[in-house]
Amino acid sequence: MATITAPTSQKAAPPGILTHPATRKLLTLAALAAVLVPLAVTQWPGVTWPTALTVDVSEPLGRASDWIIDNRDSHPLFLYFFGHVSNIVVIAVRAVYLALLAVGWAGVTAIGALVAWRVADVKLALGTAAAFLACGLLGMWVPTMQTLALMVVAVLASVAVGALLGLAAGLSDRMDRVLRPVLDTMQVLPAFAYLLPVVLVFGIGVPAAVLTTVVYAAPPMARLTSLGLRGADKEVLEAVESLGTTSRQRLLTARIPLARKELLLGVNQTIMMALSMAVIASVIGAGGLGDRVYQALASVDVGAALAAGIPIVLLAVVLDRVTGAAGERLGESGKSPVTWLYALVVAAAVALAGRLAGFLDWPDGWELNIAEPVNRAVDWMTAHLYSGVPVVGGTADWAAHFTSWVLNPLRDGLQWLPWWSVLLIVAALAWLIGTWRTALTAVLAMAAIGVLGVWKPSLDTLSQVLAAVAVTLVIGFATGVAAARSDRFERLLRPVLDVFQTMPQFVYLIPVVALFGVGRAPAVAAAVVYALPAVVRITAQGLRQVDPAAMESARSLGATSGQQLRQVQLPLARPALLLAVNQGVVLVLAVVIIGGLVGGGALGYQVVFGLAQGDLATGLVAGAAIVCLGLMLDRVTQPTERRTTKKGA
Repeated sequence: MATITAPTSQKAAPPGILTHPATRKLLTLAALAAVLVPLAVTQWPGVTWPTALTVDVSEPLGRASDWIIDNRDSHPLFLYFFGHVSNIVVIAVRAVYLALLAVGWAGVTAIGALVAWRVADVKLALGTAAAFLACGLLGMWVPTMQTLALMVVAVLASVAVGALLGLAAGLSDRMDRVLRPVLDTMQVLPAFAYLLPVVLVFGIGVPAAVLTTVVYAAPPMARLTSLGLRGADKEVLEAVESLGTTSRQRLLTARIPLARKELLLGVNQTIMMALSMAVIASVIGAGGLGDRVYQALASVDVGAALAAGIPIVLLAVVLDRVTGAAGERLGESGKSPVTWLYALVVAAAVALAGRLAGFLDWPDGWELNIAEPVNRAVDWMTAHLYSGVPVVGGTADWAAHFTSWVLNPLRDGLQWLPWWSVLLIVAALAWLIGTWRTALTAVLAMAAIGVLGVWKPSLDTLSQVLAAVAVTLVIGFATGVAAARSDRFERLLRPVLDVFQTMPQFVYLIPVVALFGVGRAPAVAAAVVYALPAVVRITAQGLRQVDPAAMESARSLGATSGQQLRQVQLPLARPALLLAVNQGVVLVLAVVIIGGLVGGGALGYQVVFGLAQGDLATGLVAGAAIVCLGLMLDRVTQPTERRTTKKGA
């Protein structure tokens, strides 16, 4: 592809390097560093964060924990607020669960299939029926209904909370700025970090599980609701406003209808996030499939864990397909309302027939035992792949090499840097892609880690995050490009990504440990597997949404396929690629806690230790440090557009 260059002349010389915005920022930062760094080195010498700048929060957090324990059964706040919230959640979950059991396995299967047929087609209806039947064949019907009841209540609450927050952020710039760090914290804070305070308030059981799920699953709904409201067609809004409508009427008749696809996508993502919390919620008494997975992993029974993990994946895939199909059908004529009546009549008839025939409980004789063959396969993999592969070495050798060649040098290098140089590097990276406010936020977030007294373990965690993000982006970008350029490959890849994205982290953690051993390498592998689907999907979607006119123009100029990718698609898809980087960082951080369970150490171990020992200070401080890491990495990976005012002539 030929490139056209403008003729050069002495009068039209290119601007000097000193006038480049990035150079001016670096020079300004260098001037500030020349003044501040000598003062910092003189006042607080040493490499690691100075002890004089740390704050001990263990004592106030300990007092808070003791106050909650002492007043949980007597204080009006617990009796008349948290107590009522707990009772409402328990009643709602119990009502949904009893309704599912009353309908029976035949009725639930029929209702699910008919709903799928109503919003999509016969193919999805058959797939939905097969998914529910598979849950029964695996011997997990009752736990599946328990998880489904919990998820129904948690998703409804998450959608309600997320929609309200998104409505506030979408209609007000000030609320958007206020809520953004709140949503970042809700999404990045590890679940184990806030399990402890939730359990202190609500105790072990369903209410605590539902609340933790809401905290984790509401942010996607809030973000997408805000995005949909802010992205509404300006011309349509102006036309509606010209009719003399009020703000409330414009919201109900224009903004919300125009944002309906984003709203449904928010519901879809909320469902997926809620299901991914099923296992973690089981730690505090949620029951259901998550409890089966957790018990199986405690006894290192991969087969039993997989038997309980598969229904979670099937539920997620079914709900993903149904909500996705409903979003695509919005605005289309679709089936007539009469079909809903037919569907309800058929579902009621099937449920009644099931009750009369005694088909409420899944028959024991119809269950399949997959635990034994799965465990035999895992034993074979461990025996032959762990250290028995000739020439290339086994997976244990790969893990050892990755640890010694990548993780150790990266960790030692970060911890070798003086504390002030780390802040300087963070400021430079954040300012280069954003504004001085972005740099200030990133520096304050990094400094807060030192103030909390967890500087060295945070740098250890940061080294694992950087390594995992690098591997995720290399594999994710390559796979996303391939999926965007091949419809067939994208169709083949989609079910694989569904499984990776919805399988609980605890389920694939045992095969990872079996293959790679215990240490930081399996922690990185688990983070890569968890974050990879989102990076692949966002990359593929961003490349596919590039303006067709730009692609056609490039082809008409004789650009090759590679030139179209490098010079057109990748530059135009830059926002999506940056979002993929951001989500990769967020999801990797979400699995830092898992790394603590398999020898990853650092902040993840401290969070787990805090929950296991009931140590509110240790768990919350480590969780807060992870939030600060996430905030810092978000600011250094997401460019901030500077506001400019257009001056008149």
